[in-house]
Amino acid sequence: MSVSTSPSRLTFLNRDHSILAFNERVMDWARRTEVPLLERLRYLGIVSSNLDEFFEVRMAPQLSAFKANEQRGLYTAQSYAEISAKVHELVAAQYAIYNDELLPLLEKKGIKLVPHGERNQRQKRWVKDYFQNEVQPLLMPVGLDPAHPFPQVANKSLNFIVRLTGKDAFGRENEIAIVKVPRILPRFLRMPPVKGSKQSHFVSISSLIRSHLADLFPGRQVTEFSQFRVTRHSDLAVDEEEVKNLRTALRKGLQQRHYGEALRLEVSAGCSEYLLEFLQRQFNLPMEALYRAPGPVNLVRLNQLIDQIDAPALRFERYNAGWPTQLVPGQSYFERLREGDVLVHQPYESFDAVLAFLREAVEDPAVLAIKQTIYRTGAKSQMMELLREAVRRGKEVTAVVELKARFDEEANISYAERLESVGAQVVYGVVGLKTHAKMLLVTRREDGRLRRYAHLSTGNYNPGTAKLYTDMSYLTADEALTGDLEQVFLHLASQNRLPKLNKVLLAPFHLHKAMIEKVDMVAAAARAGKPARIVLKMNALTDEPMCRALAHASQQGVKVDLIVRGACILPAQTPGVTDNVHVRSIIGRLLEHSRVFYFQADEVEEVWLSSADWMNRNMLRRVELAWPVTDPALRQRVIEECLTVGLSDTRDAWVLLPDGRYVAVSSKAGTKGRAKLVSGQSTLMERHGSKG
Repeated sequence: MSVSTSPSRLTFLNRDHSILAFNERVMDWARRTEVPLLERLRYLGIVSSNLDEFFEVRMAPQLSAFKANEQRGLYTAQSYAEISAKVHELVAAQYAIYNDELLPLLEKKGIKLVPHGERNQRQKRWVKDYFQNEVQPLLMPVGLDPAHPFPQVANKSLNFIVRLTGKDAFGRENEIAIVKVPRILPRFLRMPPVKGSKQSHFVSISSLIRSHLADLFPGRQVTEFSQFRVTRHSDLAVDEEEVKNLRTALRKGLQQRHYGEALRLEVSAGCSEYLLEFLQRQFNLPMEALYRAPGPVNLVRLNQLIDQIDAPALRFERYNAGWPTQLVPGQSYFERLREGDVLVHQPYESFDAVLAFLREAVEDPAVLAIKQTIYRTGAKSQMMELLREAVRRGKEVTAVVELKARFDEEANISYAERLESVGAQVVYGVVGLKTHAKMLLVTRREDGRLRRYAHLSTGNYNPGTAKLYTDMSYLTADEALTGDLEQVFLHLASQNRLPKLNKVLLAPFHLHKAMIEKVDMVAAAARAGKPARIVLKMNALTDEPMCRALAHASQQGVKVDLIVRGACILPAQTPGVTDNVHVRSIIGRLLEHSRVFYFQADEVEEVWLSSADWMNRNMLRRVELAWPVTDPALRQRVIEECLTVGLSDTRDAWVLLPDGRYVAVSSKAGTKGRAKLVSGQSTLMERHGSKG
């Protein structure tokens, strides 16, 4: 589906369909026979996790439009039906891969999920003992009647619905019961090995409970049952203008998040029509929102199975990130940065270098102050502990904590409270804006004056995702750049008017307008017959004014190459509109996350790194940074490793067609040609990986 826009004949692609197309590309990794088996299984779980978030964040207005039979506007009854049809198609493909390809291959490798009908007597006894000792004491079946209404079912939780015959203890024929499965229970269990067999046998918690549902209803007969799972709207909405304490308001909102509007219902493939209609009425969902799952209703939980299997041959070969090429282990960061700026290309180069920079700042008596933004740092964050230690050592620590980082709100509230408890200055940014910029500023006394050192990043301060996401870390002592960061921190804390900045572009003030102006600058060079080129790398391109600017530049003759991992609403190579726009998406072992913007207008060549995608929310509703890479050697390295490598990829790249479909570049290679396919990620892993 596409959405018509301006009279210039530019027609934008549908964002939601583009997101689903991205998940199709991710699922391709689950199909690839050259990918290790357990990793194929993990990619199926990634798609399920992505679909969960898609429903939680994006489907509420679509469902509302469907229920109201809206016929006009961005969300309509038809748009909901079309998106639902696409999701059903995607889910059917998921389970086909799971049941028809991966499970049989796992069994050939000696890994088997054993259903009730295939368990031997020893296994059945083990399952029964485990159920009676570990599971049944935690289950509380609820028989439904006027005094026991349908219980609150939490978002994405596992549950059973049961239909019973006979009468309860009071002689009543209430036939429906609900059994909630506590999240604390493991979703996959390894059963004792069969004597003489090398196979690893597992049982899912849903299969284990299903085998003993009757034990929960003594004196009654279970005639029908099904597992089920509800996905709910989970985007927190807080009126920041009205609340007096954002942290308190968000904490209250988190308590309600698990019980938002129901948007999707997943049931077992064999669920009876009677039980399905009962659940449908209970959650007030149309048939389009019902999904029959021929397997576990939550494929995300397959990670628990994968983590229990000790089979290195079925996983990716371990990658050891190298130490950054510009850094010498043991050398002072402050000494090194006085010589010039440093790039760290994660995860090819180790994020430990960033932690080491902060650690040196914490331990150095000459460091007086540390300021840092906190968006996502992960559980048990080393950075948080280092900041707490800095306070204990008498340094001034300011943390700009983004409480509204989606699905990390609870962790960030906890970090804010822990930092405050030792005396750090904690602020929550600007009302109405998310602080998404990643920056760390260190102030040090040197030779009787203060000098600043900084770290900027296109990604998060999360050591876990830093091993999986490609990002650029930038370390600098540049006085103009660090001076800008000082002003940004002062602005976020005091909310005073921001002075003119020297190098940094800041959203929501300058970034959107500046990027469009740079696109227009390149377009003007093309009109004058001068060299003109734009290459942009980002996670998503959904801002309409920026897309129009790129289309206009294309019409002026600018060659525009876009490397957009996820959603992209700008169609490529539409005759007369985007003839010179080429869009590709890289889906690899690592998640492409860095944002890099290249502009060439005649002899002017600029490279910018940024925390922001080209999305309306990033440009106008968030605090985001973009900064120039001015050192010629570093600029060339960014161009080569982020842009040239991506544009040269023939194994993991997909090309966007004018109608919104993506075609794998590798599909053009024959059987012999596949051996010569080039992966940009593999190239960089080989280049930077630790050889030790």
